[in-house]
Amino acid sequence: MNPITPKNIHRHELIGLNIEIVKSADPKIIGTKGIVIDETQHMFVIQSINNTETIAQKRIKIQKKICSFRFTLPTGELVDIEGSLLNSKSENRIKNIIRKRW
Repeated sequence: MNPITPKNIHRHELIGLNIEIVKSADPKIIGTKGIVIDETQHMFVIQSINNTETIAQKRIKIQKKICSFRFTLPTGELVDIEGSLLNSKSENRIKNIIRKRW
């Protein structure tokens, strides 16, 4: 399999990648960071890390279609993606070719 790049990120598994919410219809979740631990058709489940002294961790569910996400690739490169482009089952998204580039 090809290594994950900004051009082919939609064709790869997103679980395990670092993620940050950069835009959202819910302003309370903007800036949330963590690791994608699960994905459904319409949601990401993120293991978030609070930037406090206690470093509390919690799992949160984020709707894909109302957010824009910033993923950190294994190479350290940052990629911003509109959630609406990822709003499908991961197995279907990996099979389909998305013509629109971000």
